[in-house]
Amino acid sequence: MKRQVLFVDGYNMIGFWPELVQLKKQAKLEDARDLLLFMLSNYARYKDIEIIVVFDAQFVPGIQKQYDYVGVTVVFTKEEETADTYIEREAGLRINPLTHVRVATSDLAEQWIIFSKGALRVSARELYKAIMESEKEILNDTEDYHYSNYRRNSPWRSEQLFELQLFFDEMDDKK
Repeated sequence: MKRQVLFVDGYNMIGFWPELVQLKKQAKLEDARDLLLFMLSNYARYKDIEIIVVFDAQFVPGIQKQYDYVGVTVVFTKEEETADTYIEREAGLRINPLTHVRVATSDLAEQWIIFSKGALRVSARELYKAIMESEKEILNDTEDYHYSNYRRNSPWRSEQLFELQLFFDEMDDKK
């Protein structure tokens, strides 16, 4: 199986994802970055994907840094370097027969450059939908795990057990 690598243009996602746009409008850019990293870290662990999130730091001298955030590599580019330039260079270096490289950005020019180098492109909207779907899968898996002890000796399906639990909760609320 090929190793999966996903490069993410961080500020591009912040400009497109509804929750992140809202935070950006409220001048809470740091909160938007943190929420993006949290969502991507859950996605990376669940899907077993290496994710590298790149933020522009081209206009902020001396901020260049790279660190790990719960399994996601976070990169702030060096002065005079855009996230696009960094992603193009690093994605090009990682493309090989054993690695499947994708780049998440809605910048059309960037998508064409990445595609010409051999990486696949993912729009901000497509990545957002994939993350929302994986969050549903995570909830379903945790629910299945929660009810696995009940089901071991029971002919009931997980949906039936869930409905029964809702009924019990409803009865408790009425008391």
